[in-house]
Amino acid sequence: MSVKKMSNVAIAMQSALAATTTITAITNAAPGVVSIATHGYVDGDYLVLEVQGMSQLNNRVFRVINSAASTLELEDTIAGTSLDTTTFDAFASGTAQKITFGNSVTSATTIDSSGGDFDFEDTTLIHTNVKSQVPTSANPISKSMELLWDVENTGQIALKAASDGQEQRAFKFTYGSGGPVEVFVGYVGFTGAPTGSAQGVIKSPATITAFGAATYYSA
Repeated sequence: MSVKKMSNVAIAMQSALAATTTITAITNAAPGVVSIATHGYVDGDYLVLEVQGMSQLNNRVFRVINSAASTLELEDTIAGTSLDTTTFDAFASGTAQKITFGNSVTSATTIDSSGGDFDFEDTTLIHTNVKSQVPTSANPISKSMELLWDVENTGQIALKAASDGQEQRAFKFTYGSGGPVEVFVGYVGFTGAPTGSAQGVIKSPATITAFGAATYYSA
């Protein structure tokens, strides 16, 4: 196990989405094969998926691998391997869009992650005096950041536009040069308001709340 430091972190936000393509099938197999007629995607492209039926892929970002004329596979956590969809729900319908990560957020001083914890449903029986519960749905991942306040910073302008429009954006966090990658779709909360203490650096808080699960790659 290698130790990672919060250094040389690159934060990229979606600047554009390509036209929607229709997914006609996704197999329950190892690897899972995605069928899209004449899609034009190449290995390394990032796609945001909206999938009905196969809920494990819905509202998630994946990297393309083993692309062919009318099929492709989704890269798994370990770089260079394809996603195994054998145990996933059966595919019903879906779409894909290629992401352009053209906005860089370069003024963050801190990143804190939260969420991922479960809500619970009580299953305590009347025959016992000890409560029991089972997990239900997980809370979304949320990232809180502090930015060095700069009203002319292009990254902060893009964050505020997404926040003001209450629009989803895809995000790509790269932890270290050539390091692990985290991708997901989320909503931005950013007013651009300054905060700080006497003689201290002026900062502005931002929050990104994931809409769907994050995907991680080793590089």
